[in-house]
Amino acid sequence: MASVVWITDVNTVTALGRNLEDLWQRLLSGHSAIIPVDRFSLTGYKSSYAATIKDLNCTGALSAFHDLLTRLFHDMETVPADARLYTATAKAGIDNLERIRRSEAADASDVLINAVADQVTRQLGLTGTGINISAACASSAIAVAKGAALIAAGRAECVLVCCIDLVTEFVFSGFSALGALSATPCMPFDRNRSGLTLGEGAAALLLMKAERAKKEGRPHLATVLGWGVASDGFHVTAPDPDGRGLLTAVKEAMKRAGLAPETISAVCAHGTGTVYNDSMELTAFDQLFKDRKLPVYSIKGAVGHTLGAAGGIEVAVALKSLSEGIVPPTVGFGKGDERAVGRVSFEPAVLPGNHILSTNSGFGGINAALILAKGRGA
Repeated sequence: MASVVWITDVNTVTALGRNLEDLWQRLLSGHSAIIPVDRFSLTGYKSSYAATIKDLNCTGALSAFHDLLTRLFHDMETVPADARLYTATAKAGIDNLERIRRSEAADASDVLINAVADQVTRQLGLTGTGINISAACASSAIAVAKGAALIAAGRAECVLVCCIDLVTEFVFSGFSALGALSATPCMPFDRNRSGLTLGEGAAALLLMKAERAKKEGRPHLATVLGWGVASDGFHVTAPDPDGRGLLTAVKEAMKRAGLAPETISAVCAHGTGTVYNDSMELTAFDQLFKDRKLPVYSIKGAVGHTLGAAGGIEVAVALKSLSEGIVPPTVGFGKGDERAVGRVSFEPAVLPGNHILSTNSGFGGINAALILAKGRGA
């Protein structure tokens, strides 16, 4: 019999707050951290907006991700030394590549994709080595899926998932060149949406076998009931308009959870604010839920698109939704896409049940789905 997977501890650091409680309260109030960028020159770029953490610092030759990790673990309980580690990042310490190019002091090893896992291992005194998941914007959702799968299969009792990404000119210029950035703060699922807005942040989630969590007296924040990952193989950057990859991932997650679509209470969508991503998701949700108008929300209008960290931050917010019985508003949503009307709202809504589906999609046709539950354990 598969082991039950609990989430026992969580924290976030985003441009909207120094911890998860700050993020949650500001989300409910409809705040947005998206403002004009002042870290680098915006000449020649399509957008001038991002959600950045204003007092984030580079110390000596170290990337700013070191400062972000210090803040992230400040408010968390002790992580067991034997915890298996999955990190998730798209670009790690890419800010140091920029500093190297400017002939500034910078540790080149921070640019390597395994740098985050190495630092978390040292910082927390973990006995094993970490593995980084680099699967574009689905990275941290896949990390949670892999961690849950390890525990369910009896191959681990405790897994720490740590996800992190930064807003840098390197990343900003890439998305601008793709024509993916919105000239105004992003508007997920709005009929006038025109692109995404970048953000930065980090999240840490401690997954544990239910029996061990009970033995150690750890809290039960939620249960990871199901997970699914699929590739649609449609395009290097564009999603399959039919949503086939996302549908496959969601159906796999539902099968593992033993749930039917009608038992899902709400959807934490990827919701980037791009024309094609939002349309793809709405197409998939129409096929899954038919005419049912369950709550669908995106937090990217408030914290921006945090790339490899997006899924982990969104899982953290989903835990608050399950705990408080509230679905946060979709900041930036106004005149809804026809298929979003009755599902997406610019106001908080009551969560009508105990199951949240969280979805993420990334470049290369990568799709991930997680099903989180309140009050179901071993």
